[in-house]
Amino acid sequence: MDKDKKIIMIVIFAVVLALIIGTVIVKATGDNESIGELMRDAVLHETNKISLFGLKDVNPGLISAFTVTGILFVFSLIVRIFVIPKFKMVPGRFQLLLESLVGFFDNLAKLNSPHRNKFLGAYIFAAGVYIFTGTVFELFGIQVITTRGASIALPAPLADINGAVMIGCLSYLIILSGGIAGNKLKGVVRTLKEFSLPVSMSFRLFGALLSGALVTELVYHYIHLSYGLPVLVGILFTLLHALIQTYVLTMLTSLFYGEVSEPSHKIK
Repeated sequence: MDKDKKIIMIVIFAVVLALIIGTVIVKATGDNESIGELMRDAVLHETNKISLFGLKDVNPGLISAFTVTGILFVFSLIVRIFVIPKFKMVPGRFQLLLESLVGFFDNLAKLNSPHRNKFLGAYIFAAGVYIFTGTVFELFGIQVITTRGASIALPAPLADINGAVMIGCLSYLIILSGGIAGNKLKGVVRTLKEFSLPVSMSFRLFGALLSGALVTELVYHYIHLSYGLPVLVGILFTLLHALIQTYVLTMLTSLFYGEVSEPSHKIK
């Protein structure tokens, strides 16, 4: 046992030493694109575009959105057809995980919107799973070829401002539907009072996810930081943002939904 520990320590020491030597000796390679240009393209996607079946050049975030949606759709079909019919009274690990996940969002909907929560629970479950999966998706580093012939890794769908605005507006429409269902015209008025809500929700998502991508890109750009550290930074930022943004958006959606759908009590 002691011999195994010594071997492990020697291997770890050798890896660390190799990284240190590589940091000192190896020079940065690749194109001469500045860090400013890298960050600008990460926000605006002016340079690295992908051809969508030869029809149109689109942002990488759109390809990521299609990919994540397809993965979730196929996975949900498999679970519904082959897994759910085999559920047992004593749940296994996957059944327990799935039931806990559904129960968490269902309880979140019931807590913040006690009057109307069935559809709300389904929506925040779908939105939460999409945000978390879409954020973690960038960790897999799936490579695609841009229209310029360069290879890039697909980003998180919500790191594109268009994707963030879309889910923010969709959440706002769900809140509006709750107001209409609960209070008709009064519910519409209540919802329209929060006119800045879709903007704040969209930019909160976009800013949080983009900040992680920019920090990781900054670490990668400098050779003295580009050994081991980007892996740690990338994973920590991605998982942290995935958890936080999933909770924040679903919490805000259920909170405002419950507020506008609460029945108005007439004073006699």
